[in-house]
Amino acid sequence: MKPLTATQRLQFHSDFTLDHAVPLVPYFARLGISHLYASPLLKARAGSRHGYDVVDPTCVNPELGGEAALERLVSALRQHGMGLIVDTVSNHMAVGGADNPWWQSLLAWGRRSPYAEFFDIQWHSSDPLLAGQLLLPFLGNDYGLALKNGEIPLTFDDQHGVLHIAHYDHRFPICPVDYGRVLAQSPDPQLQALAPRFAALHLADEPLHAALPLQAELARCVADGADLASALQAFDSRSTAGFKHLHALLERQTYRLASWRTAADDINWRRFFDINELGGLRVERAVVFEATHAKLFELIERGLVDGLRIDHIDGLADPRQYCRKLRRRVDRLLARRPVNAAVEHFPIYVEKILGAGEHLHRDWLTDGTTGYEFMNQVSLLQHAPAGEAPLSELWSSISERPDFPEEVRQARHLVLNASLAGDCESVAQALLQVARDDLMTRDLTLGAIRRAVQALVAHYPVYRTYFNACGRPAEDEAFFQQALAGARQDLGEADWPLLAQLEQWLGGQPWRHLPAGKPRKHLRHACVRFQQLTAPSAAKAVEDTAFYRSGRLLSRNDVGFEAERFYADAAEFHSQAQRRLRHYPDNLLTTATHDHKRGEDCRARLAVLSERAPWLASRVEHWRELAAPLRESLEDGLAPSPGDELLLFQTLLGSWPLELDLHDDAALRSYAERIRQWQQKALREAKLRSSWNAPNTAYETACAAYVDSLLLDRQNQQLRQSLADAVRLIACPGALNGLVQTLLRMTVPGVPDLYQGNEYWDFSLVDPDNRRPVDYACRRRTLDAATPLDALLMHWRDGRIKQALVSQVLDCRQAHSALFRRGAYLPLTVQGRHADKVVAFARLGEDERAIVIAPRLASSLLGDAPTPLIPAQNWDDTRLILPFALSPANTTGLFTTGAVSPCKELMLNSVLAKFPVNLFIQQS
Repeated sequence: MKPLTATQRLQFHSDFTLDHAVPLVPYFARLGISHLYASPLLKARAGSRHGYDVVDPTCVNPELGGEAALERLVSALRQHGMGLIVDTVSNHMAVGGADNPWWQSLLAWGRRSPYAEFFDIQWHSSDPLLAGQLLLPFLGNDYGLALKNGEIPLTFDDQHGVLHIAHYDHRFPICPVDYGRVLAQSPDPQLQALAPRFAALHLADEPLHAALPLQAELARCVADGADLASALQAFDSRSTAGFKHLHALLERQTYRLASWRTAADDINWRRFFDINELGGLRVERAVVFEATHAKLFELIERGLVDGLRIDHIDGLADPRQYCRKLRRRVDRLLARRPVNAAVEHFPIYVEKILGAGEHLHRDWLTDGTTGYEFMNQVSLLQHAPAGEAPLSELWSSISERPDFPEEVRQARHLVLNASLAGDCESVAQALLQVARDDLMTRDLTLGAIRRAVQALVAHYPVYRTYFNACGRPAEDEAFFQQALAGARQDLGEADWPLLAQLEQWLGGQPWRHLPAGKPRKHLRHACVRFQQLTAPSAAKAVEDTAFYRSGRLLSRNDVGFEAERFYADAAEFHSQAQRRLRHYPDNLLTTATHDHKRGEDCRARLAVLSERAPWLASRVEHWRELAAPLRESLEDGLAPSPGDELLLFQTLLGSWPLELDLHDDAALRSYAERIRQWQQKALREAKLRSSWNAPNTAYETACAAYVDSLLLDRQNQQLRQSLADAVRLIACPGALNGLVQTLLRMTVPGVPDLYQGNEYWDFSLVDPDNRRPVDYACRRRTLDAATPLDALLMHWRDGRIKQALVSQVLDCRQAHSALFRRGAYLPLTVQGRHADKVVAFARLGEDERAIVIAPRLASSLLGDAPTPLIPAQNWDDTRLILPFALSPANTTGLFTTGAVSPCKELMLNSVLAKFPVNLFIQQS
């Protein structure tokens, strides 16, 4: 098998199965990919487009072709020496519905179910309505109304002999012990005879197993004509008697049905963020770890899986313990793999968003992250510092919104008091119990603790910290202290002593120092709950709220980005690359993912605006003037609001298709539909004038009409043409930025990760737009054509130039894998008139070197050039200074000929004369 040199992420679903990928393997191999990187493959909810809603982790998803299809794909990969990395979900499963057998068992049997401890449930509640019960906030209406209207009828599954409550796609099973109460209402003697036998199940040693033959017997009786309908009729809640009967039956269950609106405040089980259909798993328990990973371990042992990507690592109770346990378990399996699938090392990556100054903990024993931080680093490199102040002023003056840190603070308070209110309350209650365990703190009130927790979480600078039995790790201390200082500014002096107490409880006082018993258990529980709150609050506040409220420049708003930072210099980029080489040389490097807000080339194009801020300000003023007739005046203000309008203009500038013909009505309608889809999500995520929980139909309709008028109506042709002209001016420098980030991703320390189809230009928007079908047939044809560079440059808009860059550099990586995997990283000095517009470095091996040269912030040098190639003469005397000599005899430029002379300087007007970027290989 080839060494891990490059991955290709594929999103599998029913319309793109494992078998669909098999004939594409030769293309990926030809492109230079060493490993496919698959979305989750275990059985997900029917129709899932992403695979993260797993309902059965014990089998490969039949919608993807099942295990047989997986074997066919791996066989094809092996024929080309390629491997397979698989995404896996350890934090949660899909719940609700009727398709998760573990969840259904839990609902039927409660704490007697073998899966009762699989899910992260708070069984002990201070709410008398939830004493020993699980809140199920899945009803579309309030419980009383749903009951009265007959929206939750008692029904019978005649195939399995199961009584359950039906509500749309949901099935809530009745505990078999209670079947007798239903069957007793039937006049049929067979069913009446079964009633006491079901009631006696509570006396059985193993009631779950004892119930199965009884349920099978019930199914046979009904199939033979036994009158169950009369019994079910007695529980028809639309009648007075049925209302009482059904309510009494439901009161006996281990769950409480409730409106979806109750989830935010009353939820007593951990979810993935605030999604009711995704329930948190207690993977820290050995039995849960083994049950949820058994199929993966089997596939690893059989040599079908060669690496893992762990989704949402920050949701786990103890990420460090989990990763170390997983590493030990996987390493033991490697010796059992077939010879043809032998690997020296099995890579494990974690999906982890790193904050400013944060680094992945090295004692987790992983190979790194999925690369969001690199996406941020290369983005910072491509933003001009001169654009920060004028673009900040433009946004502030038009939108009248606060700066980004304040947006985040407000958004955190919003989610902590709305969608995550129940989770926040759970933390406060856990800390209250800790306070009650000590006479010195038992007078602390729940209200005070709640205020302090909210203030602390609101100022958390990272997604989470990682307290353990020994306290707060040294790597986390600065982040916790930063949050503490921010909380102190928000709270009155009367609450400061409580903050000092939280500093002790939350990792300052290691729980291992407490004697074994309830106080230690309570403290550990509070620490875990607190850390499982900070990550979702950050994600919901930053990614899913502030990114849609703040729009200084949208290219700086994406997953894993430090949006409050606008730019970074080349020295910082080099420093981060060197650190990555030292600590995580196999870290994934991505610039596009299934979760990104804007495609990699959309962001690259928008970054050009940082170099042309005054021009953008004048254009925005002109567009707003032309668009005045398109706006509507609603009771709650203009539609769209000035801020939403500016976000829309930026989105159009970044995503505008290169080949869009303003006279092609069908193309314009297709583009308008994509923009409307983005816009609705943006408006609801921002939670300012609309939201997912309470859509503002009037505002959304008016905003959609604005989009349609702008893009489709003939009377707005001047505005439409003006936007298209603006796109034309930034498209070419945007393409140059796109080629630069592509080259950097493939040559700096780490493993380049390509997202499906992005070997062509990627101007996609947030999902589902970034998960559209990929035309691989076209990509195969153009890769095989081996088009000359001149032709690629002339037709740069079709994306083949980017594909050629990807292919040639990845081929080079495979030919010199040791150099790019472990070669030293040396920043190179650039001198001359435009030295500040170049990023260059060398990779140094024992007997070979690579020299990478790329422009940055070079829009002015490109000028009005018709292609993304900077005219050679514009480089003037700019030159690269080398610490070693090059020789034509042993140095090859990937995109130039005759550029190397026996010297220690490379003139940019020579080495970048034929192609926008270049890579040289020197061999001794």
